[in-house]
Amino acid sequence: MAWFKRARKPIAAPPDHAPRVPEGLWVKCPDCADAIYHKELATSLGVCPNCAHHFRLSATERLQGLFDDRWDEVERGLFSKDPLTFTDTKAYIDRLEQSRQATGHDDAVVVGVGRIGGLETIVAAMEYRFIGGSMGVVVGEKITRAIERAIEGRRPLVIVSSSGGARMMEGTLSLMQMAKISGALARLDRARLPYISVLTDPTTGGVTASFAMLGDINVAEPKALIGFAGPRVIEQTIRQKLPEGFQRSEFLLERGMLDAVVDRRELKPFIVKALTFMGATPAPAPATDEDRERPVEQVAPGS
Repeated sequence: MAWFKRARKPIAAPPDHAPRVPEGLWVKCPDCADAIYHKELATSLGVCPNCAHHFRLSATERLQGLFDDRWDEVERGLFSKDPLTFTDTKAYIDRLEQSRQATGHDDAVVVGVGRIGGLETIVAAMEYRFIGGSMGVVVGEKITRAIERAIEGRRPLVIVSSSGGARMMEGTLSLMQMAKISGALARLDRARLPYISVLTDPTTGGVTASFAMLGDINVAEPKALIGFAGPRVIEQTIRQKLPEGFQRSEFLLERGMLDAVVDRRELKPFIVKALTFMGATPAPAPATDEDRERPVEQVAPGS
């Protein structure tokens, strides 16, 4: 009977010396189930090196990945005051405060000014972790101000969308932002300034129905969910099975709703090339100490 039993108990490690694996060092890819070292994932801009699955990024990570080096956040200090005093399972004002603490941002969009490939550019990146990246009054105001800043400074505009749509806790006020931003983009177009819309996973609802699809160039990341209503809602409405890959970026590209599907690792050079093609010019280099000390040449009148 000893053949089928352990004659001795295994040596147990003392409780105070139990082995521990540090948390957060590895990330499991949801597509290929490959374990990725988190530093390697950060180096590849959140793209799985094995299957090219695109992980979701925060708004700050988006801006850091697009700008050359230094960039400045603008249009800060705007907060929603809960105009409807809305409450469902939780008070809207409490949701706002929790989202601010979790993300470190005032609302669901961050606007940055900096250089992309030497081109002075204004970029608005949406933060999905802030109530699903929903568009409320503050999001509409910040994006509109970003557009007006682009017009005033004669700079190109890039908006990176990641949103579940309009923020219905603010009712009709949230839907009004669709027309507000679209009107500002019309002024940008009349000023003949380029606007590139980058759609990421997911981009749905009122954001898709407004500024996300109004770019001079609409570009999306691979396999991003893009649409107005969700696939389940559409299936229940039309009572038909949707085609494979429906509302994914590749599906929309084939049907002419997008201009390009670009891997995130190639997105920055793509934007630089597109902006240059549309007439954007590099910003002048900052003056050096030698330039400041150089005497100014005097030119005689009429020469």
